[in-house]
Amino acid sequence: MFVPFLLLFMSLALTTAAASTRGYEDFGLLGALCVIASAILLLRSLRNTTHKRKKWVIVDGSNVMHWQSGAPNIKVVREVVDVLRARGYTPGVVFDANAGYLLAGRYQHDKAFSRQLDLPVDRVMVVPKGTPADPYILQSARDYGGQVVSRDQFRDWADAHPEIAEPGHLIKGGYRSGKLWLDLENEALT
Repeated sequence: MFVPFLLLFMSLALTTAAASTRGYEDFGLLGALCVIASAILLLRSLRNTTHKRKKWVIVDGSNVMHWQSGAPNIKVVREVVDVLRARGYTPGVVFDANAGYLLAGRYQHDKAFSRQLDLPVDRVMVVPKGTPADPYILQSARDYGGQVVSRDQFRDWADAHPEIAEPGHLIKGGYRSGKLWLDLENEALT
């Protein structure tokens, strides 16, 4: 983050100098472009730093919704999301295309699930029909440097995603005596 800030400072200084020095006014336009470019780099750097500080967890919504009784229930996914948020994690949820049919008898899109889960729509995904959600879940976890909440072992994807074998990458969970538990960082959450 230091380099983009330094570039912005130098661009501003040189643009000011060029604009105030007789005969170098034309370099002011070039300097202004450099200021804009370095400001964009600085903003991206700040966004990436904030993005990486979050503790991301990708929830396998189609797996988790069956945890309580075996029957699909969106309230189970909502409870997992709420517990993760309460513990300082940033959850995202990925569903198979048929999740809406299982839960409500009709197709439901990202926005419908985001309302039910009280999550921003950009953190909920319903994969396209005929496409397995597993690669989306695993790639999202990789892209965000996060973990995955699921009972699935993802064996079919182990070659493409060897990180699933790392301890703590896959977070198991379920219900015991009617209470949610998550094995997050070897610590039971309730």
